[in-house]
Amino acid sequence: MTTHPISRLDMAQSDFEAAFARLLISPAEADVNLVQTVTQIVATVAREGDAALVRYTNELDRRTVGDAQALRVSPESLEQALSDLGADVSSALTLAAARIRAFHERQRVESWQYEDEQGNLLGQRVSALDCVGVYVPGGRASYPSSVLMNAIPAKVAGVERVVMVAPAPGGEMNPAVLAAAALAGVDEVFTVGGAQAVAALAYGTETLPRVDKIVGPGNRFVAEAKRQVFGRVGIDMVAGPSEILILADGSVDPDWVTMDLFAQAEHDEYAQAVLISPDSDYLDAVAACIARVLPTLSRRDIVTAALKNRGALIKVPDLESAVALSNRVAPEHLELALADPDSVVGDIRAAGAIFMGAMSSEALGDYCAGPNHVLPTAGSARFASPLGVYDFQRRSSLIRVSEQGAQTLGEVAAVLADAEALEAHGLSAQKRMRGDD
Repeated sequence: MTTHPISRLDMAQSDFEAAFARLLISPAEADVNLVQTVTQIVATVAREGDAALVRYTNELDRRTVGDAQALRVSPESLEQALSDLGADVSSALTLAAARIRAFHERQRVESWQYEDEQGNLLGQRVSALDCVGVYVPGGRASYPSSVLMNAIPAKVAGVERVVMVAPAPGGEMNPAVLAAAALAGVDEVFTVGGAQAVAALAYGTETLPRVDKIVGPGNRFVAEAKRQVFGRVGIDMVAGPSEILILADGSVDPDWVTMDLFAQAEHDEYAQAVLISPDSDYLDAVAACIARVLPTLSRRDIVTAALKNRGALIKVPDLESAVALSNRVAPEHLELALADPDSVVGDIRAAGAIFMGAMSSEALGDYCAGPNHVLPTAGSARFASPLGVYDFQRRSSLIRVSEQGAQTLGEVAAVLADAEALEAHGLSAQKRMRGDD
C-alpha cells in the first residue's frame, strides 16, 4: 500500500494552475448506462407502483418481501429500537437531536404583510410543505445522523407528514437509524432504497405516498433518480462526493489536521481532502503524519484511494492567497485552522460550512454542533446553501388592491402592458379604473 498517496502542489510552480484546475474537476457520477438503468426503474415504478417496488427490492436488496406492506416499519418498532439502544448511543443521539432542533428553530420564517400609502395590502404567506420524503443510506454504512439532519428541520418547519425510506439489504436495518427516526418525529418508515424508493416517493404507489420534496444523501443511483424526478417533486440537491478544505497557518497540531483530512477521505474513494498553508514545514509535518497514521486506519484502503484521487497539500505564499483559492473551490466544508480565524472569515465568499479555530473539527458539525450537515458540494456553495427549515417552507405573495390603488396601479400597468404589446393585460387593469365603461 502506498504510504504517500497525497499530491503536493506549490503555487509558485509554473504548472500550478493546470494542476489546481484538475483538482477542481468533480468525478462524473453518472454514465449513459446508469442514466438508462435509472430511467427504466423510475418509469416502471411510476407505471406499476407497489408491484415494481417489491420486485426491485427483492432483486437488488436480496429480500423476499411478499407485498409493499411488508416494507413498512411500525411506530412501535421505532420506539422499541430507541428503547433498546445502549445508554451511550441513546444519550448521544438525544443530545445531538436537541442541539439540531435548537439551531433550526432559529431559522423559522413567519408570514408578514403591510399596507402602503394607498391602502393596498401586500405581504408574504409562509406555510410548511405537506409531505416530505427523507432518504437515508443503508448500504456500505448507516447514518442515524442523516435522519436527524434531514427530518428535524422538516418537523421544525411544520411538515405534518415526514416519510423516511432506507434500504435494508438482506432484511437488516441498523437499529440506530430507526431510533433516530423516533427521536426526529418521523411519521412513516419504509425499508426500501435505491432509485426505486426515490421513484415511489415522487410518483406515489398504493402504499407509499407521493411527497412534495425528497431530501437526503444516497449513492449515484439515488442521486441520478433525484435528478430525473426533479420538477415532479422538489429535491434538496444532487450531491457529489464529500469535501473538506483546510486553511492552516501552522498554529494547529498537525496530527489534528491530519485526522480531519482522514475523517473526510474515509467517506468514499472520491471524497476530497485538501490542505492549504503558507508554511512548508507544516505541510511536511502533515505529510509525515499521513504516512505514519494511515496504515493504522480500519478504512485505510478507502482513505488511500481518496487522497490519491482528489487529495492535495498546497503551498501558498500567504494566507490571502489561501483565501483566494478557497473562494475558487467554494468547498462543502471549510476549516480555518488559524490562530485568528476571525481576521479571515469575513473574506470567505463561498463555503457550505465554516469551522473556525483549532477546536472546531468538521466531525463535530457532522454529528452534534447543531447546524445542518447537508451541504452544497462540487462548488455549488457559490449559489446554494445548507439544508434548513426554509427548504421545507413555501412562500405565497399576498396582494389586496384598494379602490384607490386600482386607479394608480391600473394606469401604470396599462402603460407597461402597451409597451409589451399585451392588449388584454392593459384592458384587464383598466376595467377596475373609475370611469371605465
